[in-house]
Amino acid sequence: MKKNIFVVGMDSFNLEKLKKVPAAEGCVFHSAIDIDEIRNVENFDMDKLLSTAESRMRSVEGGPTGVITYFDFPAQDMVPILASRMGLPGPSFESVLKCEHKYWSRLEQQKVISNHIPTFCAFDPFAENIFDTINMPFPFWIKPFRSFRSFLAFEIENRGQFEEVMEEIREGINFIHKPFMQLLQDQNLPADITQMKESCIAETPLYGRQCTLEGYVYDGKVKVYGVVDSVRDQHFSSFSRYEYPSSLPKWVQKKMINVCERFIRSIEFDNSAFNVEFFYDPFHKQVYLLEINTRISQSHADLFEKVHGVSHHQIMLQLALGEKPKPLGDEGKFKHAAKFMLRTFDSGKVIAVPSDEEIESVMNEMPGTIIKVLVQEGQQLSKMELQDSYSYELADIFIGADKRSELVNKYDRVVEKITFSIQKEF
Repeated sequence: MKKNIFVVGMDSFNLEKLKKVPAAEGCVFHSAIDIDEIRNVENFDMDKLLSTAESRMRSVEGGPTGVITYFDFPAQDMVPILASRMGLPGPSFESVLKCEHKYWSRLEQQKVISNHIPTFCAFDPFAENIFDTINMPFPFWIKPFRSFRSFLAFEIENRGQFEEVMEEIREGINFIHKPFMQLLQDQNLPADITQMKESCIAETPLYGRQCTLEGYVYDGKVKVYGVVDSVRDQHFSSFSRYEYPSSLPKWVQKKMINVCERFIRSIEFDNSAFNVEFFYDPFHKQVYLLEINTRISQSHADLFEKVHGVSHHQIMLQLALGEKPKPLGDEGKFKHAAKFMLRTFDSGKVIAVPSDEEIESVMNEMPGTIIKVLVQEGQQLSKMELQDSYSYELADIFIGADKRSELVNKYDRVVEKITFSIQKEF
């Protein structure tokens, strides 16, 4: 019998990755929600999105076998609700929210891994004298309770900057926070969380080397199968690339895994993939948990495919089928892989993007390289949705190599061969 797998946030790039994994044999992939229904939209109508997804899932002959996503809000918030309604494998909604709600997650982390998290507090961006309620020395970070891709996240250096960015936060925060809180209130979660007036969190900064643990929980057992380094831009907080496998010492990776396992078990999160972002502070030889997401990171999919021969969509799919994931193996074409984020830090209008001929030339010279252009000619960068607070992403560039040092060299060569032209705003 065919196995109907429904995807929340269906897109062509990840669909191709899904179809290639061994677990996809016998599976038919359907869109519960298309990516265009949750990206570049005016608002998120959660009741409508859930109703549409459920209707599509019930209308397919044979019914659904599993529901998955590899995208952030609102997709990963919808998956546990849809899984529960349809009787499918998946984590509980409450355990997902104890990861995705930044403040609730910190409260839960404080109970079991207090030595591995920053100092934090909640605040209401619409309240009077907000700054006086945040008793932290500069610098500190502020972010919404729910966000993604660092949307409305700022590192605050002084009070003047705080007051300035507060205007931007007030203007933009309800785009995600309002539908997110409506979703929580509809699911009968604790009132001390769902009725909070606060919508933002302030945290002391974390320093050191950053990485992401990719793992899963099956039948209560936590397994981390890969560690990916996150490299930030030298002068900004934006990510410049992800590298796999991590170059962190094994003892550091084991320490992170131990902290991760303790937290995940404490909230009874089960039957799901996850990825957890950590910092390693080499001066204090300590690890700190930044945030946890209840899905695979689709940004890492091609990295796993290049190194292991199969992407970690395989693990996500096996969990959705109610199966214990198998090891990814070592059949990849490369020993190292990276995803580079080509960015500009100035707003402006896109005048030119790489031609098909330029991209084909790169692929011929460096087999396995993928260039995913994220902008179009004539596009105003300032109107791009949900970018981080400091840059605009022009393209994702995926590269494989036999030596770690070759990754950056190949990337530099790619950038030489492709054309982006931005008319800056003054």
